[in-house]
Amino acid sequence: MKHGNASLQRVGMFGGAFDPPHWAHRALAETALKQLRLDALHILPTGHAWHKTRVLSPAADRVAMCHLAFDDLARVKIDEREIHREGPSYTADTLRELAREYPGAQLFLVLGADQLLAFRTWVRWQEVLDLATLAVANRATNIGADAPLDQAVETDLSRVDLPFERLDMPLKNISATDVRARLGQAAQSTAALEVLVPEAVAGYISTHHLYQNPS
Repeated sequence: MKHGNASLQRVGMFGGAFDPPHWAHRALAETALKQLRLDALHILPTGHAWHKTRVLSPAADRVAMCHLAFDDLARVKIDEREIHREGPSYTADTLRELAREYPGAQLFLVLGADQLLAFRTWVRWQEVLDLATLAVANRATNIGADAPLDQAVETDLSRVDLPFERLDMPLKNISATDVRARLGQAAQSTAALEVLVPEAVAGYISTHHLYQNPS
């Protein structure tokens, strides 16, 4: 699949379980689009997550929530290729495919500070560096379920011996684990969920009774 538009020269990849997509994901997508001046940003829900011990929610639910969270952003594409890929899905494979689809484009891999700190554990991480520029958003040091939603202490990335471009965005301590944990603490109204996830995603979670037994 070639996109055939010679002007598409700056293309981002933002992968994750998105289980569920939350406000920090949304803020990261908006920041990447603006700061990196992206012509396209591919949001890629994980298929077979080789690095996660937890069983993910059904792919159809995660894709539906991604559409609800991101579809109103211009130049964003919800990309299901990793869900349909057989076996473990690796970032290097997806970047190679994007490089073929956007000949000559500069590729950016959008990720959070926690992923950067673990980057050398990734399969074929050197290949990822060859294919794309890492674009990293820092995150607060404490992202637990009991942490305040806004705080000023960020993760220390000063010792990371990898090339990356820093994305300038307010710290968000929300994580998907945090969202699932808060859902498990008590029955949450849609309004309470909207602090953590976009309104349409909160409605979807409530309607489909997701995360009743969080992990």
